[in-house]
Amino acid sequence: MYSRHFSLREAPFSITPDTAFFYPHEGAQAALNMLLVALRSGEGFLKIVGEVGCGKTVLCRQLLKMLQGEYVTAYIPNPDMGPDDLLMALVHELDVQVETPVNRHKLLTALQDCLLRHAQEGRPVVVCIDEAQAIPVRTVESLRLLSNLETEKRKLLQLVLLGQPELDEKLSRPEIRQLLQRITFSEYLGPMLSHRVPAYLEHRLTMAALSDATDIKVFEVDAARAIAHFSGGVPRLVNVLAHKCLMLAYGENEHRVNVLHVRAAAKDTPGVRPPQPWWRRWRGPWGREQAVGSSTRQLGNNPPGGVL
Repeated sequence: MYSRHFSLREAPFSITPDTAFFYPHEGAQAALNMLLVALRSGEGFLKIVGEVGCGKTVLCRQLLKMLQGEYVTAYIPNPDMGPDDLLMALVHELDVQVETPVNRHKLLTALQDCLLRHAQEGRPVVVCIDEAQAIPVRTVESLRLLSNLETEKRKLLQLVLLGQPELDEKLSRPEIRQLLQRITFSEYLGPMLSHRVPAYLEHRLTMAALSDATDIKVFEVDAARAIAHFSGGVPRLVNVLAHKCLMLAYGENEHRVNVLHVRAAAKDTPGVRPPQPWWRRWRGPWGREQAVGSSTRQLGNNPPGGVL
């Protein structure tokens, strides 16, 4: 709708994970570095836990993109399935042929033969499981069995689990503690730091611009700061707010997004931080925020009627 108005070739703030828009803020870069180093060191089980909307899926896709040509990779986006179904999904991803009628033994045997061939040819195999908090407890045993596939020198299969904080809760259950003990490295992926949000907005606009000459200073400084505040640095919320702001500016035939646009977008967006009341934003004569309505000092006896 507004692409031509802002000289863009595509929507810059889509919430669909797209590695072309990957922004390596501190948390994302640290998680990516950990994964790359651990995988290249031959570690078998790795884990990334992050809050909703913090970019786990785009991080996963960026990892798979960087491993192309170096690793054989497989991606399972929805592991909410039974043990045998998970094995079938993995066999399908790795293009493994299984004789019919299919059973669990044939699946594991065909998978192990495939992994051994890749190992002999010097091609490590990495499987990324997204939304790993959705894995049923009874299916976790299949993951443990997969982690047992190894030679005397190395693991035949490396697994990366990416999930919401509920994943840690699930892995802490006594009946699956064996799997937790096999996870050698883990990283937490949280929101961006607030001062990174303006650069994030500019980065996505640059990637979506029609040409290098396109003016990407669309968000006023105060508007970018307001988006950082309302979103809490959560990339998905940043994208939603920024998209709505561009729509509002386009509707007013404006080429700059201001604070009023951000406030209007925030009112229409569930999950954002509510604005502070005026008395919490009020600043006293010395520039410090004053907590009007709460007593910060004692004045001896309270006057009639209660506290000052």
